[in-house]
Amino acid sequence: MVMKSDTHPDYHWITVVMNDGTTFRTRSTYGSDGDQLTLDIDPTTHPAWTGGNQHVTNRGRAAKFRDKFKGFVK
Repeated sequence: MVMKSDTHPDYHWITVVMNDGTTFRTRSTYGSDGDQLTLDIDPTTHPAWTGGNQHVTNRGRAAKFRDKFKGFVK
C-alpha cells in the first residue's frame, strides 16, 4: 500500500523560548525549520501549573440555574 503524497504535515525542528528565557528544541508543524516560538504563557508562569491564584469562571447552565433560584430553597 502506497501513502498519498502531500497529505501529512511537514514536521521540522523549532526552538521554543519560555518566559524565564530557557529554550528547548522540538519537532513541530509551526513555521519552518529553525524558527523560534516565544511563549506568552508557559508552565513556569501559568497558575494552572504553578498552583497560584486561579480564577475559575462558572458560567454554565447549572450556574445560571443556581443564580436564578439562589434565594428560593435554603
